Amino acid sequence: MKTLHLSGTPNPKQQAFFLSTAPHTAYGGARGGGKSWAMRRKLVLLALRYPGLNELLLRRTLPELQENHVLPLLKELSGCISYHQTQRCFTFPNGSRIKLGYCDKEADVFQYQGQEYDVIGMEEATHFTESQMQFLTTCNRSTRGDFAPRMYYTCNPGGPGHEWVKRLFIDRRYGPGERAEDYAFIPARLTDNRVLMDRDPGYYQKLLRLPEHLKRAYLDGDWDVLSGRYFPEFSQRLHVKAPFAIPTWWRRFRAMDWGYNDPCCVLWLAVSPEGQIIVYRELYVRQMLSSQVAKKVRELTGGEKMAYTVASPDAWQQRGLPGAEGDCIADVFQKNGVPLIPADNRRIHGWQRLRECLAPGADGAPGLVIFEGCKELIRTLPLLTYDERDHEDVSDRCEDHAPEALRYGVMSRHPKAQPPAEKPRPGYDPFFGPAPQRGGFASL
Repeated sequence: MKTLHLSGTPNPKQQAFFLSTAPHTAYGGARGGGKSWAMRRKLVLLALRYPGLNELLLRRTLPELQENHVLPLLKELSGCISYHQTQRCFTFPNGSRIKLGYCDKEADVFQYQGQEYDVIGMEEATHFTESQMQFLTTCNRSTRGDFAPRMYYTCNPGGPGHEWVKRLFIDRRYGPGERAEDYAFIPARLTDNRVLMDRDPGYYQKLLRLPEHLKRAYLDGDWDVLSGRYFPEFSQRLHVKAPFAIPTWWRRFRAMDWGYNDPCCVLWLAVSPEGQIIVYRELYVRQMLSSQVAKKVRELTGGEKMAYTVASPDAWQQRGLPGAEGDCIADVFQKNGVPLIPADNRRIHGWQRLRECLAPGADGAPGLVIFEGCKELIRTLPLLTYDERDHEDVSDRCEDHAPEALRYGVMSRHPKAQPPAEKPRPGYDPFFGPAPQRGGFASL
């Protein structure tokens, strides 16, 4: 076997990335900063330094993984490190291994369930959703005494994961269980990558010619100008409200986006006399049988009168779907007391209808508000980003199950609530008013 010789000298920013031992380290910001090379080299160096180390390197799609990491690693490690093509795994003589994977669909992360990796590298982390990242952190664990588990990220502004990467590494805003000292960010720009600057000086000129907002994002690494949000109209202040008692006579209905391995989301909605839609309850579950979901929906609904329940068209697909228990999803729901009607599934038309609902009216109030308890809808709606191929549509890489259910809801028929007609009270004439006393009209 040949002796392994690693070529290339890291620039100062890449050196800082190599030296970081924080539980979470992100590297990047602008384009052309040498992120992919740094990620590959970091994992190879760790594998050589710690015998028996188990590492996972991820890209969002298989073609990206193949071009950005499999082929370069084969070239660098050929003849020195064995490679298993089917498993996409490099095994080092000291027992360390680098497994290469991808998470194209939201549920692809579950293929790593129960697995243990000392190191996880997420290349182009903003292409991953926050829920994918959070699940992968559960796989980042180790029983070794000489190495603390850690995760490495490379990233540029934009993409479905823009908001969570920005929150953790740029804005440094942390929630329960997150500690500031666990997160390190190493900014890198094209000008830090002298190799690319020398070999392709025209690339810098290409970035200079971009529109101002793209130039700020791709050349300067500005995280505030390119979130790629599909619904910039959404505002926590404007659209998220504390719960209030909804009158019983307001029209109520439900909307469902079915999923078994992917999340299943059911939303409860009401319409005010002014036509405002209120999303007041949600159910968000995974790997629950359709009969169990239907029973849970009935339990949560209680005695509320529902006009209808719209559901994604796949609820009527052929039998044998996961969680369908032999029948199609709609049949199972019907048997369990929750009849469904097919939703209008026109995507672009539906997203535009939702955009109109989010916009404020003449009185400044939006056409749609969401109760604070609908946490998954509130979390995922602002994370929707544009499809790179069609900016009129939402990217299929987003965690869109709750927004999809909302789209079905706003596309359904939901007329304004009408106050119930008052029943005439005894002694009351609906035309003349109170019945006259003796000596009045009655004596005529």
